[in-house]
Amino acid sequence: MSRSVAGPSRSGPTEHRLIHIPITLRLKLVVALASLATLATVAIGATSYRTTMIQLDAEVDRSLRQALDSIESRVSSSGQRVTILDIVPANRPARPRSFDRILVQVVDADGSVRATSAETPLPVSAVDVAIASGSREETTRSITIDGEPFRVLTSPVASGVAVQFARSTEEVNRVLTTIRNRTLVSVSLIVAMATIGGWLIANRATRRLERLIRAAEEVAETGRLDVPAPNVGDDEVGRLGAAFAEMLAALRSSREAQTQLVQDAGHELRTPLTSLRTNIALLRRADQLPEDVLRQVIADLDSEARELSALVDEIVELATEQPRDEPEGPVDLADLARVVADRAGRRTGRTIDVAVEGRAPVTGRAGSIERALSNLIDNAAKFSEPDSPIEVVVDGGRVEVHDRGIGISDADRRRVFDRFYRSVDARSRPGSGLGLAIVQAVAESHGGRAEARPREGGGTTMLLELPTDDVPDED
Repeated sequence: MSRSVAGPSRSGPTEHRLIHIPITLRLKLVVALASLATLATVAIGATSYRTTMIQLDAEVDRSLRQALDSIESRVSSSGQRVTILDIVPANRPARPRSFDRILVQVVDADGSVRATSAETPLPVSAVDVAIASGSREETTRSITIDGEPFRVLTSPVASGVAVQFARSTEEVNRVLTTIRNRTLVSVSLIVAMATIGGWLIANRATRRLERLIRAAEEVAETGRLDVPAPNVGDDEVGRLGAAFAEMLAALRSSREAQTQLVQDAGHELRTPLTSLRTNIALLRRADQLPEDVLRQVIADLDSEARELSALVDEIVELATEQPRDEPEGPVDLADLARVVADRAGRRTGRTIDVAVEGRAPVTGRAGSIERALSNLIDNAAKFSEPDSPIEVVVDGGRVEVHDRGIGISDADRRRVFDRFYRSVDARSRPGSGLGLAIVQAVAESHGGRAEARPREGGGTTMLLELPTDDVPDED
């Protein structure tokens, strides 16, 4: 006997997934323009409607007042007491005098209607009775008779008698209804036009933004920085496009500089590393080497390790040159040059003279400028005889370092500030070829320049020139 076993039900609570509809900038602009158009049109329509209503109501009240004034003027000119005949003619005892589109009704103090021109008598309220009895002043109110709206003016005209003047406001309501309907139609048309116009305007504006977005997404997806930045005009969107293009250019320049730095560093590191491996291979046979050769190998290893350390330090400094990391401030080049010269003199034992021909405030990063000055003085010490003096001349934003060394050729002048460049004469001396490249980088980051030229009488003059804040003063 077989039995079927029902498995557990897979039905569970209904899973509700919220559908996310992105609210684009285009949609926001369209909604904003349509909303502004709606608010403006509704405000104008409502103001027009209310103004017309007030004017028409005032016109109705004015016509009722004119009817009352007409009766009062006749009574006043007769010089007699008001009688019913002043309101109701003798030949028409059942009807009071008629006015254009105005109903007239005479009410006694007991609330009875003495005469009326209306097919259906006007309603008499306690207020109307009080007016007829003389205990209350005239009043104006709105009533409805058989579904038709009326405006009623009740005023005493004689002792125990009040007269009611009523005028239909149906025509007023028709006029207001026409204005309201026209306003609704106008609002609908204007909102539709604003929506269409807003869509066209938003589409034109966002289409240019979409071109920028596609360019940015292509950069993010591919990592390419040579994506052409679209030209999107001269307005705010155009400025954004120009800024995007400048950013791409800056990133390309940074990447190219990094690539070049890595390539140059790899090339320069290869030589000392090869020498290190050679000397290490010799050390493996240290027991077979003469004592003087062993000492020379160890000395070479120490020198190469120091050279590698200095090279790595300068590569790191050049690669991580971030002008914004160090705050800018006022820098006195004369004082800074003296500090750097004193420190270099103690380190090298050289005579370094500092002459100040003029002072001018410079705004910059003191640490970077100090490093540049130190590299210039170290370069002069490296390429001149130990007993020759080094001269530093400060004139405003200009600092010149003069040495009496081997000099510099025209070919070397054009390349001496390139990274890792070393002239033929310099290759036998220690150094990485990065010191003057750092000087150039510091000068350019401050909006200045660096220059090398032959010194009159032999040697080299290195120049670092930075923009000053005002005209230099003579010292």
